[in-house]
Amino acid sequence: LTLMPTNTYGREDNFDLITSHVLPAMIRKFHDAKINNNEDVVLWGSGTPMREFIFVDDLADAVVFAFENDLKYDIYNVGTGTDLTIKELALLIQRIVGHQGQIIWDKSKPDGTLRKLMDVSKMKALGWSAQIDLENGIRSVYEAYKSTH
Repeated sequence: LTLMPTNTYGREDNFDLITSHVLPAMIRKFHDAKINNNEDVVLWGSGTPMREFIFVDDLADAVVFAFENDLKYDIYNVGTGTDLTIKELALLIQRIVGHQGQIIWDKSKPDGTLRKLMDVSKMKALGWSAQIDLENGIRSVYEAYKSTH
């Protein structure tokens, strides 16, 4: 049995600007810019690539579901089945953080793969689906970030 998760994020994520993934890096960038007089935030690429994200608690729930339901040996994609552009993600995080500055897209930097959306129909057909929407998940992560930084 293999569970293949999409981009996962959570409260104890890696927020290091060099080694973190896009979502926690954005949280840190927008937070740092907010506390520094709403400085502009520079983000890589055009903002057009699309990504799917799953909150770590939903991923943990999928693991428990797989064990409790004795899934047959196979590969199961675990995600939300929905995606958004990097620009939409940035605007959502900016709003949650309360950053009032500008977003500058550095198009000299790469966009990466244009779309990474998983087919989660096998898990859905078995009765499992993610429960935590992206906005509430990001709010939870940002509250945890603020309490430790």
